[in-house]
Amino acid sequence: MPLLHRTVACLVASWLCLGVVAATSTAFAQGTTPVPTPRLNIVVFVADDHGQDTGAYGNPAVKTPHLDALAAEGVRFPHAYATTASCSASRSVLLTGLHNHRTAQYGHEHDYSHFQSYANLRPLPVLLQEAGYRTARIGKFHVAPADTYRFEQVLGADGRNTVDMAERTRAFVSARDARPFFLYIATSDPHRGGGTTDGTKTGPDRFGNRPEGYPGVQTVTFDPANVVVPAWLPDTPATRAELAQYYQSIARLDQGVGRMVQVLKDAGVYERTLLVYLSDHGAAFPGAKTTVYEPGLRSPLIVRHPQAQRRGVTSDAMVSWVDITPTILEAAGATSPTYKQHIASGEVRATATLPETHGLHGRSFLPAMRGEPLTGWDEVYASHTFHEIQMYYPMRVVRDRRYKLIWNVAWQLPFPFSTDLWSSATWQSAWKGGAEASYGKRTVGRYVQRDEFELYDLEQDPHESRNLANDPGHAQTLATYKARLRAFQERTSDPWVLKWTYQ
Repeated sequence: MPLLHRTVACLVASWLCLGVVAATSTAFAQGTTPVPTPRLNIVVFVADDHGQDTGAYGNPAVKTPHLDALAAEGVRFPHAYATTASCSASRSVLLTGLHNHRTAQYGHEHDYSHFQSYANLRPLPVLLQEAGYRTARIGKFHVAPADTYRFEQVLGADGRNTVDMAERTRAFVSARDARPFFLYIATSDPHRGGGTTDGTKTGPDRFGNRPEGYPGVQTVTFDPANVVVPAWLPDTPATRAELAQYYQSIARLDQGVGRMVQVLKDAGVYERTLLVYLSDHGAAFPGAKTTVYEPGLRSPLIVRHPQAQRRGVTSDAMVSWVDITPTILEAAGATSPTYKQHIASGEVRATATLPETHGLHGRSFLPAMRGEPLTGWDEVYASHTFHEIQMYYPMRVVRDRRYKLIWNVAWQLPFPFSTDLWSSATWQSAWKGGAEASYGKRTVGRYVQRDEFELYDLEQDPHESRNLANDPGHAQTLATYKARLRAFQERTSDPWVLKWTYQ
């Protein structure tokens, strides 16, 4: 056989081995000729501090035509939850399928905070590369070590110009390579930043917006009078001014999503690509980011699976960011890792029986990504410890369809603020009113000084304004959810499980 023919034959054989195992097995079982089915490409598009603020999620004021179109073609998850409302910690969860108390990415990776994950983790890009994928990332990374969270290619871009970011992925997406690809694109929008609109220290934040705009991006502005002020925020001029800037940043982000879709279409791979849109956690406002309240954890998740039989579906499943990696691994036909226990058994023998080895903390919800119904997805857990290094405030959470229990492990401390949220116009306008001033459904004082346990009946109190933990009528409910929370900590190797023995 000529050399060229042999080379082509080898390439075809490799492609078949990588991409058609499942299809071949099914075909042989049915007694038919197997039909090659290439494996899916995967794009994970991660926004920065974006709550469920899109038209598809019911906000009539913000302009998100591209995200709304994606939802109309795919599946929208109203009950999607980050496990922590802190950037680096959450991203470690997204890329490993482990809670951050197991990754050790307890807080920010950059500057003086300097948190890093364990070097022996086997994150999503590494597992996909081992399974035959080519991998690339572009934009905000915010986890460490880089050698642990290893991608084959790192593409440079301004994380605020989301359209340009998508454009810079063209060469990677359209490369002549027989392997499927995994692209991780992470924007800096709609994170706070860029100074204030009035030049003062406590004026409305720009959220990355600037008067001259960004090349290739249409600037979309909003009137503060027309924004939707959620119940968890105070309806003040300062809040409205910041929401208007937040919306503008979301509109820029949305255009990047639209351009990413177009890049995939232009490369002829859109119908072979699983596209996942989400945010690391909720919006950068006090009451959301850095908290484990609903606005901090509840986040957007919109997925388009090219092989879905139903479009425009809303899934009722309660899913968590710890489920993202196992779901993508299943979609890719890749194997999940197994880890050895990282807490010495002697340290916790008196409080818990921990497994010698464990797999991922999450599980796959791939059928729901295809628009299929799921049962048994009725609870999520959260684990938060730091944001910036000075912000020690560990919180553990169990939440199901009705009740939510928060354990504020260091409850004696006042709740710590991140630098940008403390100085925000939204918070400062309330803080100046004193401890009894209203801040959404709470007072300033109650926001800062919290109880050890917070128990909420979310059916009756969706904004978490009435703590039932000290109500004798809910003593049994409190005990039940405490037990569930402790079992979660034992199951997921949480070092803070030791706190139950003396607190």
